[in-house]
Amino acid sequence: MGVGILEILLVNAKGLGDTDFFGKMDPYVLIQFKSQERKSSVAREQGSNPSWNETFTFRVEYPGTSNGHDKLTLKIMDKDTFSSDDLIGHATIFVGDLISQGAENGTAEMHPTKHRVVRVDGSYCGEIQVGMKFNLREEHQTIDVEGYGGWKLSHHY
Repeated sequence: MGVGILEILLVNAKGLGDTDFFGKMDPYVLIQFKSQERKSSVAREQGSNPSWNETFTFRVEYPGTSNGHDKLTLKIMDKDTFSSDDLIGHATIFVGDLISQGAENGTAEMHPTKHRVVRVDGSYCGEIQVGMKFNLREEHQTIDVEGYGGWKLSHHY
């Protein structure tokens, strides 16, 4: 079994449905891959067109148990001060092909691409731009997942 690093570049979002009545939204993104989760910074007062330009990393075992159906889930949230945070929408990106290609070639990359953001009811509510890279590591190489992406940018449970 091989081990690698899936690197996610969270660029920006456009046209997100605004959930705030007063002022602008403060969006952030929860990025989930299998049991791992990372949290972006809060784009304060950036409303429906936030920019992050942040990189996050996830440890990947290849071949995994999902038979190439690995997916990345991005939940776009609105940070609220006096109430619970609101879910703006989510995007799902299937990364199995990228991981397979990276496992074969040692590395694979998908330049930043726009993905649909949908509400819980499935209706369209904007787009999010994300780039991805997968690097396979040799068995003798150690992987310091805490060091990748910076622990301040990552949220561990």
